[in-house]
Amino acid sequence: MRRILAIILLGALLIGGFSPVQAQGVDAVIRVLDRAGAEITELVDGNSLRLSLKLSAPEAAQAEALFSLSGLSAPVASCTLAAGSDTCTSQAFASLGWFYSPDGQPDPEQTLRVTVGGREMPGALTIRIHPRPIVMVHGFLSNWETWKAYLGPQGYLASIGLQGFAVGDGQAPGVLNTGSPSSPESRTNSIAQNAEIIGQYIEAVQKQTGAEKVDLLAHSMGGMISRYYLDRVMKTENVGQVIFLGTPMAGSACVYPVAALGFLLPASLEILPDYMVNVFNQQIIHRHGVPFHMVAGTLLIDPLTSPCTDAPSDTVVGLGSATSITLDDVQELPMYHGNLTSDQRVFDEDVRHLLQLPPGSFAHRPDLVAPAVTSRTEQFSQTFHGHLQPGESAQVTINIEPNVSLATFSMYDSSRSLEVEVRGASGKVIELDVAKNGLMKISDPATMLYLGYGFKQPKPGKWVVMVKTSAETPARGADYAINARFVGGAALSASSSVTIPAIGQPVTINASLQLEGASLTVESATALIRKPDGALESLPLSAHGDLYSAEYLPQQSGLHSVEVVLSGKNADGFGIDRAAFLAFEVQPGRADLLNVRQLVLMVCGVGLVLLIGGLVALFVRLRRRKKI
Repeated sequence: MRRILAIILLGALLIGGFSPVQAQGVDAVIRVLDRAGAEITELVDGNSLRLSLKLSAPEAAQAEALFSLSGLSAPVASCTLAAGSDTCTSQAFASLGWFYSPDGQPDPEQTLRVTVGGREMPGALTIRIHPRPIVMVHGFLSNWETWKAYLGPQGYLASIGLQGFAVGDGQAPGVLNTGSPSSPESRTNSIAQNAEIIGQYIEAVQKQTGAEKVDLLAHSMGGMISRYYLDRVMKTENVGQVIFLGTPMAGSACVYPVAALGFLLPASLEILPDYMVNVFNQQIIHRHGVPFHMVAGTLLIDPLTSPCTDAPSDTVVGLGSATSITLDDVQELPMYHGNLTSDQRVFDEDVRHLLQLPPGSFAHRPDLVAPAVTSRTEQFSQTFHGHLQPGESAQVTINIEPNVSLATFSMYDSSRSLEVEVRGASGKVIELDVAKNGLMKISDPATMLYLGYGFKQPKPGKWVVMVKTSAETPARGADYAINARFVGGAALSASSSVTIPAIGQPVTINASLQLEGASLTVESATALIRKPDGALESLPLSAHGDLYSAEYLPQQSGLHSVEVVLSGKNADGFGIDRAAFLAFEVQPGRADLLNVRQLVLMVCGVGLVLLIGGLVALFVRLRRRKKI
């Protein structure tokens, strides 16, 4: 009878397909292990961990164990139980988003469950999660106080249970130097130097909080610094995501007047469109899988109201520049550049949900693709600049030729106190109007643009701008710079033969000026080269047919800017002038290496002399002792 029953049971198994089933009552113990392999019961969102499974009885055959969080359909990790084994451990992974439920709400206690071979096992584990910290990076001409609305017990971050750190706020060591509005002649740090400071600050925040990863919230130039940090400075993958607010990924032409004055070096040169596109974006392409999000201001829609950059813009950063690199998402808001860090709408509508992304939202992102090296297509006049003492004035003449459909003027004023009077080609004073001319005056000292206005279908001829001091002009006077941006008319094309040369390597600067596809007779062609130490060198361009060029031999390493200025006339005698800013970054070459070698030889020589002198003195002293 027993044999018959056994045969019947075996036949049933064969008919139904053999599938060993674990005995009822098998328990599962889930453990969470930190980066070092220690068991933990709480962690900071984003920290690296492994999940380990221990069954009360071994599996008869190989089976896959899937770990999941409550509310999520997809597993967060897995491991494989070998046949006859009762334990397995997952690969290490980052717990990004674990502080939040699938609907983005804070959930500081998460429950882990496991299925083995498709069977849900008893023995769920609850683990406590702390939110990962937010590190905020300010931009050009700014400091940590731009983030005050986010900080403190009443700040935006505290309202959703997050802890914020703004670089420079004293919560951790490190202060960025991106320029001060009160001393524009002072030097700034470079992007690279500021990126090193971000690294030190993040490390200190990690030690304070126990977090392995932070989120970066970066405004304007702070986004460029953050990108450099990820590419060149970051030692371990310690950033969960970057949220950019109005970062000029392709630079901003609004910095031209500041650069022409030689102010706020080198930061002002690093914002130049030619530098960002043809130098920075060619090299800074690695983001190590970190998601990039952009919140772009689109306050100005009409090109008339956006004096120095393409519309739509936030006044100084155009949407085209903000979105010129690969981003994971872009959100637009009609917002002024300076308000992106303070206005609650930006936080509520654009930032908040990004900080509350749940698990599964942080897939590894590919590196950026370097753009093709291009010449600038935007058309500007020469930048006119100077210094006015109280009671003084200056006259600037800007030529506008026929077929210019739009001319917009922008001015930088270090004191934000100067006034302008504009005379059109007819010689009459034009009363500037918000509706007709898009007149804007920006009192915010952290914005490089002070005054902007424009004219549709301007009358061809000489336009005269009288720049005057006012009762508010300080006793030390004011520095100013003014230029015009053109749509239509003549087109200047300018480029440099190399963008990352070595010391002593020739850099050829080329330029040509055309009107309606035909070359123009150029009366003067000059390249004004701003060296890394701030010195300015004027280099005449020679004609080679329709091309004007000159060769420059750099003798200093570092960032150089070039304002290429060409002036001429059309067939009807109307004056035409155009200017373009170029940038190239000189790498240490043979000259620098020779200097270092000479320094080393000099130090070694001095050391050798001191050593010989010491030995002689010791020998003399020993001989004297013997005589005694």
